[in-house]
Amino acid sequence: MAIKVAHLTNGTVNAGAELAAQLGTPAVVVYFASPKHDPQALAKSVAAAFPASTTLGCTSSGELVSGSMTKGAIVAMGFDADVVSRAEVELIPDIKASVDGINRTFAAWESRIGTKMIDLDPERWIGLVLVDGLSGAEERVMDRIGDLTNVNFIGGSAGDDVAFKETFVAAAGRTQSNAAVLALFECPNGFDVIKTQSFHASRHFLVPTKVDKAAREVIEFNGRPAVAAYAEALGVKPDDLAGQFMAHPLGLMIGGEPFVRSPQQVIGDKVRFYCGVDEGMKLAVLDSTGIVEDTTSALGSALKRNPGARGLLNFNCILRTLELEATGQTDEYGKVFDAVPTVGFSTYGEEYIGHINQTATMVLFR
Repeated sequence: MAIKVAHLTNGTVNAGAELAAQLGTPAVVVYFASPKHDPQALAKSVAAAFPASTTLGCTSSGELVSGSMTKGAIVAMGFDADVVSRAEVELIPDIKASVDGINRTFAAWESRIGTKMIDLDPERWIGLVLVDGLSGAEERVMDRIGDLTNVNFIGGSAGDDVAFKETFVAAAGRTQSNAAVLALFECPNGFDVIKTQSFHASRHFLVPTKVDKAAREVIEFNGRPAVAAYAEALGVKPDDLAGQFMAHPLGLMIGGEPFVRSPQQVIGDKVRFYCGVDEGMKLAVLDSTGIVEDTTSALGSALKRNPGARGLLNFNCILRTLELEATGQTDEYGKVFDAVPTVGFSTYGEEYIGHINQTATMVLFR
């Protein structure tokens, strides 16, 4: 097979060798692992077990492997050269201070490939991006990437089993927090990008009129205290607003489709979000629909467009996972991916054009 998946629940001492026993000798290995498996030891073990492969991964808050959702596991996908004919990968450090490392990385890739990043065919090349999920730097990372290339970079923010203490990304045996891993794949058979979120726009809109961008906090919506305006749009008391966040986040509507901004918490009269919200951004108040049903439909449509698809990477928001757990639907969600070899993880945010929430961003490889 051109794509294989692997799944381990054991520790990290022999993890690389055990993954190699399942994956063989692929050109590229992408892995996601619970932080209960020491991230540094795991990265070194994987790099040592796949000396001729490009390797990258990150810590997770739950994993996904063909047909099931897991916890505390290591999952991996191996790509043969007929699926990914060329791969470049780099770890960008200290992203809280600066994302200038992206410029240097892209320049190095351009030198090796012989083509400017802005000139690469976005139908043939796909980027992956894994970001420290506690860095708060995802918007700047994605903005810089978008300034430099038309290639889509898809991915997620690393997790730490919902401890919210420290997350790690890894590439070529190196592991780091406060960092991002960027990978660039040339895919001669092509791929498809899937973005799905289980919401539709209500008739209510909120416009941030005063924000603290660095803190991802909205101080005012529509010229009024943020909590009061948001609660009024939902028809609830301000004291009850936080309990509505999961079912009623906000969305930037583009082409009739929401790009979700999820509220995190109420802080006095302010609302803090899991991703950046800009002043003047017209945001729809969203109403939730069914995650399993919507994902089934989105993946089914993609598989029809791509008969014979070989594998899927799934970056699934931790908020979706928590909702699935609360409603007893984790088994159903896992089974959605029975039809195609799949590896994924529960993220602290998803990357597609920008940084978004309560979404699954996926890459389907042909």
